[in-house]
Amino acid sequence: MKRPPLLQQIAFVIPLVLSGILAITIFFLLWLRLREGQDFADVLGQGVGIVVGISAAMSGIILVYMMLSATGMRKDNLSTNSVLGKLTQKMHNFRSIVELLMNSKMWMPGLKEYIDDEFEGLSFFDVKEFYKGRSKLAIEFLQENSPYQDTENLYLELKSLLSTSLKEKNRPESLSYPTLYPNELVKKWLEHKCGSGLWYFFGYKYGSFKEALDFNAVYERHQDKIMTLANSIDSEAFEDSSFNEVFLSKLGEHMSNEVLPKLFQLQSQVSTGLPRTVTLLYAMLMTFLLFGIMTPMAFLLLGLPAILLVISYSVVFALVFFICLSIYPFLRQEIKVS
Repeated sequence: MKRPPLLQQIAFVIPLVLSGILAITIFFLLWLRLREGQDFADVLGQGVGIVVGISAAMSGIILVYMMLSATGMRKDNLSTNSVLGKLTQKMHNFRSIVELLMNSKMWMPGLKEYIDDEFEGLSFFDVKEFYKGRSKLAIEFLQENSPYQDTENLYLELKSLLSTSLKEKNRPESLSYPTLYPNELVKKWLEHKCGSGLWYFFGYKYGSFKEALDFNAVYERHQDKIMTLANSIDSEAFEDSSFNEVFLSKLGEHMSNEVLPKLFQLQSQVSTGLPRTVTLLYAMLMTFLLFGIMTPMAFLLLGLPAILLVISYSVVFALVFFICLSIYPFLRQEIKVS
């Protein structure tokens, strides 16, 4: 079971605080001794080899672990990108189907002009989120008594699937197929179950809307193209399907329940960037290199003040102490993840 975020934060903060206290304590103790005379500065200089050796060893261990982690993440990313590429292509195909449906004559006369002209700039998301009060146009739309038997909502929903950005309000002149859909857009599609309108209008409530949605008005060649695209999305699900209301309902349900959730999940993984663990390890590595190796070497080669060794020793020993305190919960979490 994954630990709650609060416990994870505590497991990180407590060692960090204790290590900080230790660093301050060591610094003041060494600084007080250093003020007593040059003899202690010579003692500090004798310990440079030990500190550099410890820092070099710890840096090597961290570097090897980071390289192994990078190799593992690369393999995971290759696998993820392969699956993500297939899901993205499925989304491309679905949007091509949507474009064919929107360009067809299955809609009631005047509906397209009603949405694209009279309510130009209105998006499906504006309508679904009218309660937030961000769009007066959405409120006007909901207050209208249109003659289109609510099919204008389906038109708006399908229109949202043609966009490649949340900033797009109008229907694009030509359909574009990005390498990766913006995650905020996929999140909106998923949040408002875009695609499920096909299931609702052609499946669950088709008896109420069959007079307003004439799928037979779709050109036959476009019907064949739609079926080819659908089989590219999932050959098993649509293998024995024919172009009818059952197929359109099944297509919308498949996209909203199967493809979009997986697409959002994988894109979220890709968008997260480097794990916090790798970032923390890199910070440790740079700290060891700066304070554990470069600072002592600069003291020896350039004859810098001994106070730099005091800082170096304080940071290095506190960092080693932090690693000792946090290594057990870190390994435990890594084992659970793997």
